[in-house]
Amino acid sequence: MDIIPVTDGCGVRESQCRFLQSPFWADFKSAHGWHKLRFQCTDPVVFECSVLVRQFHIPVIGTAAIAYVPMGPDVPEQLLRKPMEYRRLLTDFAIGLRSFLPRNTLCIRYDVPVDFESLESCRLYTMELASGSKCRKAPENIQPPDTVLLDLSLPEEKLLQQMKSKWRYNIRLAEKKGVEVRKGTVQDIDIFYNLYQTTASRDGIAIHDKAYYQDLLQMESSGGIAVSLYIAYYEQMPLAAIITLFSAREGVYLYGASSNEHRNLMPAYLLQWNAICDAKQFGCGQYDFYGIPPVEDEQHPMYGLYRFKTGFGGTIIHRPGSIDVPLSLLYSAYGIAERLRSVWFKKIKKILVGR
Repeated sequence: MDIIPVTDGCGVRESQCRFLQSPFWADFKSAHGWHKLRFQCTDPVVFECSVLVRQFHIPVIGTAAIAYVPMGPDVPEQLLRKPMEYRRLLTDFAIGLRSFLPRNTLCIRYDVPVDFESLESCRLYTMELASGSKCRKAPENIQPPDTVLLDLSLPEEKLLQQMKSKWRYNIRLAEKKGVEVRKGTVQDIDIFYNLYQTTASRDGIAIHDKAYYQDLLQMESSGGIAVSLYIAYYEQMPLAAIITLFSAREGVYLYGASSNEHRNLMPAYLLQWNAICDAKQFGCGQYDFYGIPPVEDEQHPMYGLYRFKTGFGGTIIHRPGSIDVPLSLLYSAYGIAERLRSVWFKKIKKILVGR
């Protein structure tokens, strides 16, 4: 496989690629602990790929690194849909990357960019992709593998029509009760972050420090990507806020936060509807709600999220999640450490906040 280092955005239409593969996102992550690399492959298939590298310390193991390919390599659909051929591409690409990576790199982790409407089809594809000794399912997914996609080529009337009736009612209720949605700026970061801290405390989730979201809001893009902050107010009191990313390819609901006050006014519904309409006007092809549980299960701790996001209509999508190509004998020990960390954040921390 021929792999050539390239400069940022060389040959890439940033607005058309997945946002996680955009030079914009690589620039942003490089300001927060990751080292960005970009490569072009010319054989057996032509593609360009963003690779993020992070070094860190693991007790007992010492300093190590992981190379991460977010939602990539994004190659033609006919190759993506053939797990054995795509697995060969992932392993060959990993071998070609080794000389560009730190010597202590444990693995290359890929987020496989293939969508399935059937959870069973996705499961079978993932099993075949991760079979053998060279590719395996990662201990944890980095990006959410399940989501809801809205087709923004539909007129607004159709988008409203495909929602559950209660969702249309809640949008109208928020408007009728005087909830007002305004576009925020980076100067409103404290409003967002205070709401996000409230959400994190209530739901037992981990969040970045304030500078992370502040930097995202003030990042400049020359490639047609826009990051926006929406804030819902009631009588000048901020009730909820979301951060979105728009490109010609997609609108993405990245982060959401809400107060414990006046939840009966349904500000989250009006926020989403405003973002959906703006994404359509921006020219996004679809709106990605970005993360739900894989199935409708009332016992799932994130069932409320599933119910909220699927209520807007759209198509439920399943992806394989993260796939690793191990590069070190220490990879297995790293996998154990990663699973222990996940238990803390996903289970123990939720118990401590009463969920």
